[in-house]
Amino acid sequence: QVQLVESGGGLVQPGGSLTLSCAVSSSIFSISVMGWYRQAPGKERELVARITSGGSTTTVDRFTISRDNAKNTLYLQINTLKPDDTAVYYCTAVVDAIRYWGQGTQVTVSS
Repeated sequence: QVQLVESGGGLVQPGGSLTLSCAVSSSIFSISVMGWYRQAPGKERELVARITSGGSTTTVDRFTISRDNAKNTLYLQINTLKPDDTAVYYCTAVVDAIRYWGQGTQVTVSS
C-alpha cells in the first residue's frame, strides 16, 4: 500500500505562482511514473503533468513537475495562475501496475 499526501494548495491571486508537494509513504526511486491531475467543479479529472523515473516530463503550459527521490516527494509548480486553474489537484503514482491517488489539495485562483 502506497500513501500519497498532497499539500501546498490555497487561495492565490491571478498571476501568482504556487508549488504543490506530494509526500509518498515509500521510496519513489523505482516508481516508474508519477503525475498530477486536477479536477474542476463539474469537469472530468485531467492530467496536467507526469514524470518518469528517468526524469522525462510531460506537462501542460505553465506547469513544471519534479521529483526529489531523497525526500520521496513529488512537486508541481504552477506559474501565472488563472481562475481556470481553480481545481482540486491530485498526486498519483503507479506501483506494480496499481494506481494510487492522494486525497487532493484545493487550489483556488481569485482576486
